[in-house]
Amino acid sequence: MITLESSAAFASAAAPIRNEPVQARSTARLATLLNSAAAVIDEIGYERLTTAMVAERAGASIGTVYRYFPDRIAVLQSLAARNVERLMGRADEQLASGRHDSALDAVLAINAVTIDLFRTEPGYRSLRAGDVLDLLPPTTEASANSLFAEAVSDALVAHYGVVDSADLRRAIGTAVEVIDALTARAFSRNPQGDPVLLAEAERAVRAVLADVL
Repeated sequence: MITLESSAAFASAAAPIRNEPVQARSTARLATLLNSAAAVIDEIGYERLTTAMVAERAGASIGTVYRYFPDRIAVLQSLAARNVERLMGRADEQLASGRHDSALDAVLAINAVTIDLFRTEPGYRSLRAGDVLDLLPPTTEASANSLFAEAVSDALVAHYGVVDSADLRRAIGTAVEVIDALTARAFSRNPQGDPVLLAEAERAVRAVLADVL
């Protein structure tokens, strides 16, 4: 079993940052570089991103970029890892004991959090949990979504009195995939999200979880 906290740490470890920032100035500089990369990605897509573009948008030298990242792939992996951290952190808040009246409400809150990240977090629509990159180590057979689903299942069992079972974990895994796929589709052409597809995602999640929650 894994937790939301350990999942976030696991994903973050996959990002090859050359110099881990230890001072506030370095941490702020790294955040600026990643924010700049996210802004460029929102404009032109992750495929065309270059380290020179990151440097230009950040108002930094190319040497500053290479101080932290060996290449453009490392920039993308680090941004994807940050996206994972933010998803995990916000999901952890929603899954806290007593936050919602029921386990189903908690899962629907994760759906709402996912929509908000797609809508407000620069670069999230393109990279999300790193599904378009080789974010996880090659020895990891599970996908980022399946790890997230396991963490959600653990939290529901621990905080909402849900009975653990293979059926529960299968249903939560399906719900996570549905949320990810339909939300991504909803935002593929509409920066605010296609309301029909977003409503369909919630309806599908309710249907998938009807027999286990």
